[in-house]
Amino acid sequence: MNLPNILLIHSDQHRADCTSVYGHPLIKTPHLAQLAAGGIYFTHAFCPTPLCNPSRNSLLHGQWSTEHLCIANKGTEAPRHPDENLPAFSQLLNEAGYDLAYVGKWHVHSRTPFAYGFHEYIPESGYTSWRAEQGKPPVPRLNGFFGEIDPYIEPQESRLAWSAGHVIRMLKKGAKTGRPFFVRWDPGEPHLPNVLPEPFFSMYPPQSIPPWLSFPDPLNNKPLIQRQQRRTWKIDSWTWQNWAPVVSRYLGVISLLDAQIGKIVATLEELDLKQNTLIIYTCDHGDMCGGHGMIDKHYVMYDEVVRVPLIMSWAGRIAPGSCCDAFVSHSIDLASTFCDIAGIPPPATFRGQSLLPLMTGEKRNGRQDIFSMYHGNQFGLYSQRMLRNRRWKYIWNATAEDELYDLVNDPGELNNLAMTPEFRDELAQLRRRMVDWMEDINDPLLNLWTRAQLLEGLK
Repeated sequence: MNLPNILLIHSDQHRADCTSVYGHPLIKTPHLAQLAAGGIYFTHAFCPTPLCNPSRNSLLHGQWSTEHLCIANKGTEAPRHPDENLPAFSQLLNEAGYDLAYVGKWHVHSRTPFAYGFHEYIPESGYTSWRAEQGKPPVPRLNGFFGEIDPYIEPQESRLAWSAGHVIRMLKKGAKTGRPFFVRWDPGEPHLPNVLPEPFFSMYPPQSIPPWLSFPDPLNNKPLIQRQQRRTWKIDSWTWQNWAPVVSRYLGVISLLDAQIGKIVATLEELDLKQNTLIIYTCDHGDMCGGHGMIDKHYVMYDEVVRVPLIMSWAGRIAPGSCCDAFVSHSIDLASTFCDIAGIPPPATFRGQSLLPLMTGEKRNGRQDIFSMYHGNQFGLYSQRMLRNRRWKYIWNATAEDELYDLVNDPGELNNLAMTPEFRDELAQLRRRMVDWMEDINDPLLNLWTRAQLLEGLK
């Protein structure tokens, strides 16, 4: 079997609507647009959980966080690692004959990528010492999490360019071996704080950036924890004039990332590898970045954090200019996809569906809706389950008000309709569907009491 190469670019906290492909009116991401024009992009890709460690483990192990049991980041109440005996897609690719290399942010486990079948690993932390060796001062952090200019470097000296250089080196190494390779690049960007050099720092003047559709949001009839999120970050009084510079820096970092993607893809073309390489761009989850007046993620299931970009290019296999609106659970589905591409039967523990039939236009996946889950983090434990179909989004907050949004008439998710009598029937139907899904994945949160709460409307 002639196994294709795989290049996975998996960034951190990149909301889908912050690319030109997905319709942002200002941002310049020409290289992602070129990937999409030569391949396919998915309009309804969602993360299994909008949090780093759980989402990244779901990608590695092809499971929901309630199954691999990593439900929160370390430094919180529930920092658990998955069972070390769980199969990982990278180990399976290793056994199938792939050379595997990893650059960037790991954020999965205390064990390194070497324990999961990777042959080479360049951690993102290496940039700090490299930068010092170049005689550059440390990355400035005067503005905390809200970002600022890095006046000491040129774009080619940024962390993004440094790590992209290692990716390029690995591609060149792979071209010489003649063996199939899997190269994974996990840049820590555009996760806040966004500290970036010129000209990207000034690329998007704050006064030119319009407010998000979801800004402002009075948070009426919504869980208290959403207002607490604002207060904890000390942004509860912010206007769009406060937010616009933060968004400007976020967009600038994404354009800087896009420029590095262009260099990597150009290298594949120079090495005559593009024809036999599947290129994937996606991320672990999104970022509020001022949406609903919030920052980062946590305790919400708005599309800003659960919907992710998913772009693929594979010459000769994916028809150029394709667009797919099927519901995709991207991390879980990608794990199964990698097995399918390598001709490996997926382990019984994998929950996803291979995306290969969607990529090649052979058939749909049959999904009428999509799910996500969240368990809490730095404010403590807090259980949420999300169900989203073409019109409705239902969020079951186990210990707070439920949320129901009409996405057709309220795409900004501003009006919570869960307590509106007019929509009682829709809510009951969505709750029944939620129970069916929780049963299917053996969700431990579904028990005698929560089942009654959902099915009998005891909220």
